[in-house]
Formats: sequence, C-alpha cells, structure tokens
Amino acid sequence: MEKSLVTFDNGTTCSSWNYNGERLATGSVDGTLAIFDSIDPASSSFTCTSRSRVHGDSIVKVVWVPPEYGDAVGCICSDGTLSLWEEVVEDAQPLQWKPCKSFGSNSNKVLDVQFGVSPTSLKMVTAYSDGLVKVYELLDPLELKSWQLQAEFQNASDSVSTFGKALCLSASISWNPQRGESQQSSFVLGFHSDTPQLNSAKVWEFDQDHQRWLPVAKLALPEDKGDKVFTTAWAPNIGRPYEVIAVATHKGIAIWHLGLNPDLDGRLSVERVALLSGHDGEVWQMEWDMSGMTLASTGGDGMVKLWQSNLNGVWHEQAALEPTP
Repeated sequence: MEKSLVTFDNGTTCSSWNYNGERLATGSVDGTLAIFDSIDPASSSFTCTSRSRVHGDSIVKVVWVPPEYGDAVGCICSDGTLSLWEEVVEDAQPLQWKPCKSFGSNSNKVLDVQFGVSPTSLKMVTAYSDGLVKVYELLDPLELKSWQLQAEFQNASDSVSTFGKALCLSASISWNPQRGESQQSSFVLGFHSDTPQLNSAKVWEFDQDHQRWLPVAKLALPEDKGDKVFTTAWAPNIGRPYEVIAVATHKGIAIWHLGLNPDLDGRLSVERVALLSGHDGEVWQMEWDMSGMTLASTGGDGMVKLWQSNLNGVWHEQAALEPTP
C-alpha cells in the first residue's frame, strides 16, 4: 500500500534532502523556502516546520550546507541571485531561519552552487551565466557570512585559454564526496552554453602547493565536440581503485572511470565505460546511492530510472518508475 511521506505546497519547484534524510528543504515559485521535519520518530511522514520568504522571484535550486557548519541552505532564484539561510536561535526565541549572506551581480546569474569540505575549510563553488567559475572559502567556521573569493576561472582544459563572454543556460557542479586529511579538494563541472570549449565536463583539483585550481581531466571523447552538459554526479567511493562520475548530454548518460594516480603532467586517466540511453528528452538530475553502486536519474519525460552495473561491469537499467497521475 502506497503511503504519502510529505505533501508539498502548490508551486513547489525544487527540493533537497539534508545529509541523513531527516530534513527536507523546498523552494517555490513565490520565493518561499519551506523546511519539513519528521516530528514523530516512529513515523516516516514529514511536516512543514518553517516557511521563509527568500525572494520575490521563484527559487530554482536549494542545496544544503555540510552538517559540520550547522543547519543551513543555499537558495538560487530565477533572477540569478544566491542567498544563504541558516537556522538560528536569537534571544531565547524558537529556532528561526534567517538570511546570512547574498551573492549576485547586475548582469551575470548564478546557475549552480555546491559546497565541499576541504581539509582546512568549507568551500563553495558557483557557476555563472557568463561561463565563469568562482570558488569561495569560509574564513570563520562559526560565521556563514564570512566568505572570501579564493579563485575565479573558466571551465577550460588549459589555463591559458580565454574566451569571449559566453551565454550559458545552465551548469552542473558535483563535488568529490570523499573526505580525508590527504584528500585534495576536487569537483566536476560542465556547462550548457554557446561556447563548446566550456561545455564538456572537467575535473578540477586544488593544488595545495601552489594554492590554485587545476583541470586534471576532461570527461569527453574527441567526437563529442563540446556537447552541452545537462547534469553531473560524482559517486561515493568505497574501496574502488578509481572514481566513477556520471555525465548527461543529449547522447545519454556517460559513465566515466577516473584514475587516482596522475601522470607526469598532473593529468588523471579517464575511460568511458558505458553510455546509457532510455530517457525521452533531457536528463535533469542524477543522484548516487550511499554505496556509489546505483545511479538514479530523472528528466523531461517524468521518469525516474535506476542504473547498475553487473559483476562483469556491464551497466543496465535496473528499474523504471513512472509518474502517478
């Protein structure tokens, strides 16, 4: 028997679970941020515990900040602004969600944002509609308003290439979920733009010795010719001698293996091991399970598909879920 876990408000445009699935944040067309909690530990249903007006425009994406830095989310609105909201206690009042920082510019829109924990601090990567990538670093772990711009670059394979102002419709960032003292910060990024050199997914890694971000891999074949990227997803790694990254373009969902040992030029080896097709139209979002073994994808056809590889490394569709009327 089917059971409803949560009932969204009318006009809900996006949602995001926190790290352990105990809280859910949603954004709406009227700019409202809603937080849902499971009030009864014995129940699996969720109740709205907070509503905050973030903006006059629609919220198009909500992302949770890593739990080490409190209960906080980043909200991207349709006008391209980014704001950070955190749950705080003020003057013995009940918990409330308050704005703590806003990012944006007059001309360029924020298209995507992701947070990553490095050995030294919290980092935030933002992708803009002009093709620029900005990496911010949190200066004080107790103050989510104290951000400093660490780097700014374009999503190009070599650092000397520069291009004119690009027109980007969307972008997708996915942090390497692995953590550790010796683990370098890294993420994958792809654009959907009118500039082929910026589109293909690149893996960026922070060079601690020289304090800079370097492109260490390009997840594209020569014949891909700068295909526009719809979404990316970096899989958790539990003991594999390589990383697994999914990249969705108009050709389908490509599964890539990324080597762990750089060559003399600092580049990591890449191999496309599968190209999955099955969605009718664009793939909008992909998520890995906690083991990094199952990939969920959804798109414009309204379907949710689950993908796995068998013991021989052959990827296949494991299940398909149709939307209910």
